[in-house]
Amino acid sequence: MTRRHPIISGFFSSVAIFAIAGAVLACAPVWATTIENLQTAYNGESNAHARYLAFAKQADKEGYGEVASLFRAAARAEEVHAMNHSAVIGELGGVAKADVQEPVVKTTRENLEEAIKGESYERDTMYPGFLKQARSDHNTGAIRTLNLAKSAESEHARLFAASLSNLEKLKGSKSVTHYVCPTCGFTARETNFKECPSCFTSKNKFEKVA
Repeated sequence: MTRRHPIISGFFSSVAIFAIAGAVLACAPVWATTIENLQTAYNGESNAHARYLAFAKQADKEGYGEVASLFRAAARAEEVHAMNHSAVIGELGGVAKADVQEPVVKTTRENLEEAIKGESYERDTMYPGFLKQARSDHNTGAIRTLNLAKSAESEHARLFAASLSNLEKLKGSKSVTHYVCPTCGFTARETNFKECPSCFTSKNKFEKVA
Protein backbone atom coordinates (compact mmCIF):
# COMPACT_ATOMS: atom_id res chain seq x y z
CA MET A 1 0.00 0.00 0.00
CA THR A 2 1.34 3.43 -0.97
CA ARG A 3 1.84 5.77 1.94
CA ARG A 4 1.75 9.57 1.55
CA HIS A 5 4.46 11.73 2.99
CA PRO A 6 3.14 13.53 6.12
CA ILE A 7 3.75 16.94 4.58
CA ILE A 8 1.84 16.01 1.41
CA SER A 9 -1.01 14.53 3.44
CA GLY A 10 -1.15 17.68 5.54
CA PHE A 11 -1.19 19.82 2.40
CA PHE A 12 -4.15 17.96 0.89
CA SER A 13 -6.00 18.07 4.23
CA SER A 14 -5.53 21.84 4.38
CA VAL A 15 -6.74 22.22 0.80
CA ALA A 16 -9.85 20.19 1.62
CA ILE A 17 -10.57 22.27 4.74
CA PHE A 18 -10.19 25.56 2.86
CA ALA A 19 -12.38 24.26 0.03
CA ILE A 20 -15.18 23.32 2.43
CA ALA A 21 -14.87 26.57 4.33
CA GLY A 22 -14.97 28.53 1.09
CA ALA A 23 -18.11 26.74 -0.02
CA VAL A 24 -19.85 27.48 3.27
CA LEU A 25 -18.86 31.14 3.19
CA ALA A 26 -20.02 31.44 -0.41
CA CYS A 27 -23.50 30.15 0.45
CA ALA A 28 -24.20 31.45 3.95
CA PRO A 29 -24.10 35.27 4.11
CA VAL A 30 -25.36 36.06 0.59
CA TRP A 31 -28.62 37.51 1.92
CA ALA A 32 -27.32 38.88 5.23
CA THR A 33 -28.22 42.50 4.39
CA THR A 34 -31.63 41.56 3.05
CA ILE A 35 -32.39 39.55 6.20
CA GLU A 36 -31.34 42.56 8.28
CA ASN A 37 -33.60 44.80 6.18
CA LEU A 38 -36.51 42.41 6.62
CA GLN A 39 -35.92 42.44 10.36
CA THR A 40 -36.07 46.23 10.32
CA ALA A 41 -39.28 46.12 8.30
CA TYR A 42 -40.77 43.49 10.60
CA ASN A 43 -39.99 45.61 13.63
CA GLY A 44 -41.45 48.69 11.96
CA GLU A 45 -44.67 46.97 10.95
CA SER A 46 -45.08 45.40 14.40
CA ASN A 47 -44.76 48.81 16.04
CA ALA A 48 -47.09 50.40 13.49
CA HIS A 49 -49.71 47.76 14.32
CA ALA A 50 -49.57 48.67 18.02
CA ARG A 51 -49.42 52.39 17.30
CA TYR A 52 -52.48 52.42 15.03
CA LEU A 53 -54.57 50.47 17.52
CA ALA A 54 -53.70 53.10 20.13
CA PHE A 55 -54.49 55.90 17.65
CA ALA A 56 -57.87 54.26 16.96
CA LYS A 57 -58.78 54.38 20.65
CA GLN A 58 -57.87 58.07 20.78
CA ALA A 59 -59.93 58.81 17.67
CA ASP A 60 -62.94 57.06 19.23
CA LYS A 61 -62.43 59.07 22.42
CA GLU A 62 -62.45 62.33 20.44
CA GLY A 63 -65.51 61.35 18.41
CA TYR A 64 -63.83 60.59 15.10
CA GLY A 65 -65.39 57.18 14.50
CA GLU A 66 -64.53 57.05 10.81
CA VAL A 67 -60.88 57.84 11.51
CA ALA A 68 -60.80 55.22 14.26
CA SER A 69 -62.00 52.55 11.85
CA LEU A 70 -59.34 53.57 9.33
CA PHE A 71 -56.64 53.22 11.99
CA ARG A 72 -57.95 49.75 12.90
CA ALA A 73 -57.92 48.69 9.25
CA ALA A 74 -54.37 50.00 8.82
CA ALA A 75 -53.34 48.16 11.99
CA ARG A 76 -54.62 44.91 10.52
CA ALA A 77 -52.75 45.60 7.29
CA GLU A 78 -49.50 46.22 9.17
CA GLU A 79 -50.04 42.92 10.95
CA VAL A 80 -50.30 41.20 7.56
CA HIS A 81 -47.06 42.85 6.44
CA ALA A 82 -45.29 41.72 9.60
CA MET A 83 -46.49 38.14 9.11
CA ASN A 84 -45.28 38.13 5.49
CA HIS A 85 -41.87 39.53 6.43
CA SER A 86 -41.58 37.00 9.24
CA ALA A 87 -42.28 34.12 6.87
CA VAL A 88 -39.50 35.17 4.47
CA ILE A 89 -37.06 35.74 7.33
CA GLY A 90 -37.77 32.17 8.42
CA GLU A 91 -37.24 30.84 4.90
CA LEU A 92 -33.84 32.53 4.86
CA GLY A 93 -32.85 30.87 8.12
CA GLY A 94 -33.53 33.75 10.50
CA VAL A 95 -35.99 34.36 13.33
CA ALA A 96 -38.19 37.45 13.21
CA LYS A 97 -37.73 39.73 16.21
CA ALA A 98 -39.48 42.95 17.17
CA ASP A 99 -39.04 45.47 19.95
CA VAL A 100 -42.55 46.88 20.29
CA GLN A 101 -42.48 50.22 22.09
CA GLU A 102 -45.28 51.89 24.02
CA PRO A 103 -47.04 54.10 21.44
CA VAL A 104 -46.89 57.87 21.89
CA VAL A 105 -50.49 59.03 21.48
CA LYS A 106 -51.40 62.67 20.91
CA THR A 107 -54.49 64.30 19.38
CA THR A 108 -56.13 62.62 16.41
CA ARG A 109 -54.91 65.41 14.13
CA GLU A 110 -51.34 64.91 15.32
CA ASN A 111 -51.71 61.13 15.12
CA LEU A 112 -52.82 61.39 11.49
CA GLU A 113 -49.87 63.64 10.72
CA GLU A 114 -47.54 61.11 12.36
CA ALA A 115 -49.13 58.25 10.41
CA ILE A 116 -48.74 60.10 7.10
CA LYS A 117 -45.11 60.81 7.91
CA GLY A 118 -44.42 57.16 8.72
CA GLU A 119 -46.23 55.74 5.70
CA SER A 120 -44.57 58.25 3.36
CA TYR A 121 -41.13 57.34 4.70
CA GLU A 122 -41.76 53.64 4.13
CA ARG A 123 -43.20 54.28 0.66
CA ASP A 124 -40.53 56.72 -0.54
CA THR A 125 -37.37 55.73 1.32
CA MET A 126 -37.33 52.54 3.38
CA TYR A 127 -38.99 50.04 1.09
CA PRO A 128 -37.40 51.31 -2.14
CA GLY A 129 -33.96 50.96 -0.53
CA PHE A 130 -34.72 47.49 0.78
CA LEU A 131 -36.12 46.45 -2.60
CA LYS A 132 -32.95 47.61 -4.36
CA GLN A 133 -30.88 45.31 -2.14
CA ALA A 134 -33.30 42.38 -2.51
CA ARG A 135 -33.21 42.72 -6.30
CA SER A 136 -29.43 42.83 -6.19
CA ASP A 137 -29.57 39.58 -4.22
CA HIS A 138 -32.08 38.09 -6.69
CA ASN A 139 -34.19 37.13 -3.67
CA THR A 140 -37.70 36.69 -5.06
CA GLY A 141 -39.34 36.04 -1.68
CA ALA A 142 -37.96 39.26 -0.20
CA ILE A 143 -38.82 41.23 -3.33
CA ARG A 144 -42.44 40.10 -3.18
CA THR A 145 -43.09 40.83 0.50
CA LEU A 146 -41.31 44.20 0.39
CA ASN A 147 -43.05 45.28 -2.81
CA LEU A 148 -46.51 44.32 -1.56
CA ALA A 149 -45.96 46.21 1.69
CA LYS A 150 -44.74 49.27 -0.22
CA SER A 151 -47.88 49.30 -2.37
CA ALA A 152 -50.15 49.05 0.67
CA GLU A 153 -48.28 51.82 2.51
CA SER A 154 -48.82 54.11 -0.45
CA GLU A 155 -52.56 53.58 -0.19
CA HIS A 156 -52.46 54.07 3.58
CA ALA A 157 -50.73 57.42 3.15
CA ARG A 158 -53.45 58.49 0.73
CA LEU A 159 -56.27 57.41 3.04
CA PHE A 160 -54.71 59.11 6.06
CA ALA A 161 -54.16 62.32 4.08
CA ALA A 162 -57.80 62.32 2.97
CA SER A 163 -58.95 61.93 6.57
CA LEU A 164 -56.69 64.73 7.74
CA SER A 165 -57.95 67.13 5.09
CA ASN A 166 -61.58 66.39 6.06
CA LEU A 167 -61.02 66.06 9.80
CA GLU A 168 -63.39 68.86 10.81
CA LYS A 169 -66.23 67.24 8.87
CA LEU A 170 -65.48 63.85 10.43
CA LYS A 171 -66.14 65.06 13.97
CA GLY A 172 -69.05 63.03 15.35
CA SER A 173 -68.78 60.43 12.57
CA LYS A 174 -69.39 56.74 13.13
CA SER A 175 -67.10 53.89 12.20
CA VAL A 176 -67.22 52.71 8.60
CA THR A 177 -66.21 49.39 7.11
CA HIS A 178 -62.83 49.11 5.46
CA TYR A 179 -61.62 46.10 3.50
CA VAL A 180 -58.17 44.60 4.05
CA CYS A 181 -56.50 42.04 1.83
CA PRO A 182 -55.35 39.13 4.03
CA THR A 183 -52.54 38.35 1.61
CA CYS A 184 -50.82 41.72 1.19
CA GLY A 185 -52.59 44.22 3.44
CA PHE A 186 -54.00 46.41 0.67
CA THR A 187 -56.70 48.56 2.27
CA ALA A 188 -59.77 50.08 0.63
CA ARG A 189 -63.02 51.82 1.51
CA GLU A 190 -64.87 50.09 -1.33
CA THR A 191 -64.26 46.84 -3.18
CA ASN A 192 -65.02 48.14 -6.66
CA PHE A 193 -62.68 45.54 -8.12
CA LYS A 194 -62.73 41.78 -8.62
CA GLU A 195 -59.21 41.14 -7.37
CA CYS A 196 -56.74 42.88 -5.11
CA PRO A 197 -54.92 45.53 -7.19
CA SER A 198 -51.61 44.46 -5.63
CA CYS A 199 -51.61 40.67 -5.29
CA PHE A 200 -54.74 39.56 -7.21
CA THR A 201 -56.40 37.92 -4.21
CA SER A 202 -60.17 37.63 -4.78
CA LYS A 203 -62.10 40.48 -3.17
CA ASN A 204 -64.35 37.84 -1.60
CA LYS A 205 -61.46 36.98 0.71
CA PHE A 206 -60.95 40.55 1.94
CA GLU A 207 -61.46 41.07 5.66
CA LYS A 208 -63.99 43.63 6.89
CA VAL A 209 -62.65 45.98 9.55
CA ALA A 210 -64.78 48.70 11.16
